[in-house]
Amino acid sequence: MIVLLLIVVLAAISIGQYAVTPFDMIKSISNRLFDTAFQYDVNTDTILYRVRLPRILLGILIGSGLSCAGATYQGLFQNPMVSPDLLGASWGAGFGAALGLLFALPYVWISVIAFAFGLLAVYLTYFVGAHCKGSKKLGFILGGIMIGSLFSAGVSYIKLAADPMDTLPAITYWLMGSLASARPSDVYLVIVPMLAGMIPIVLMRWRINLLSLGDAEARSMGIQVKKTRLIFICCATLITSAAVSVSGMIGWVGLVIPHLSRMLVGSDNRHVIPMSLVMGAIYLLLVDTVARTIATIEIPLGILTAVFALSDCDIQQSGVWTEVGGIVVGSLYERGSIWLYGPKNS
Repeated sequence: MIVLLLIVVLAAISIGQYAVTPFDMIKSISNRLFDTAFQYDVNTDTILYRVRLPRILLGILIGSGLSCAGATYQGLFQNPMVSPDLLGASWGAGFGAALGLLFALPYVWISVIAFAFGLLAVYLTYFVGAHCKGSKKLGFILGGIMIGSLFSAGVSYIKLAADPMDTLPAITYWLMGSLASARPSDVYLVIVPMLAGMIPIVLMRWRINLLSLGDAEARSMGIQVKKTRLIFICCATLITSAAVSVSGMIGWVGLVIPHLSRMLVGSDNRHVIPMSLVMGAIYLLLVDTVARTIATIEIPLGILTAVFALSDCDIQQSGVWTEVGGIVVGSLYERGSIWLYGPKNS
């Protein structure tokens, strides 16, 4: 998979309205790193370092991050239909970005405000879930739906109040999700919170297997359930908020990619999380390359990820269908096992 990712990265660098050959890329990198004097097209440096590489790095970070967050949430809440926006982070970040666009703030402040509101949304969700009687997992899910709906309503009101000739189209396009405005400053802005979220999840991923057994069983094995679950939620929230703050709302990546990873490596989260990281990066890079080359104008990623996700689902043959992406889950069920909880008859 790592080799496939490298191939996709090279293809993404080379393909575009202005083609960059692998030889020109090698010459440019050699001139920068080793102070050589190779000759190549003068426009290559601008295209490579100011346009393609920041976009590709963001695509890798966001694709792998959303997939990692989705796999983490699905394992924590034992729900195959969970995605990274479960706890309201996506709509919270969307509200923050819409607010920044409404007041015509600088681009970097729009991202910062979006990130902050994404964290705020999950904090509110956690507050609601912690004070909910009965099942805490159900409380978090219902709290996420409620807080997400609240921020969604806020976005709708901002769109109503926005200038229909200028601000409204900007908000609408941003909410569709895109890497068109990727720049080096975006990479610097999100790389720290995303790595701060992904690294602990990767190191502690084996504990998701124990949490999926139930709180009582996990405690009997020495796991501090509440503390561990909070750590995973905070890490996945950092990833989701950081991703949405610079790319907008890109759906389906965090829902479908973890299922495809389980089809390849099984249900053990020790293998699912790393596979989701790599597959998510590959998937989003491929979709982004198609988005910027298939037409004269760039297609928002949120549109293509939905189309490609449904195409991936259609490949599987199953008698069990659900409303969103459930054909993948149904296919795994028909093969004799529920990927998350163990044997079908358990």
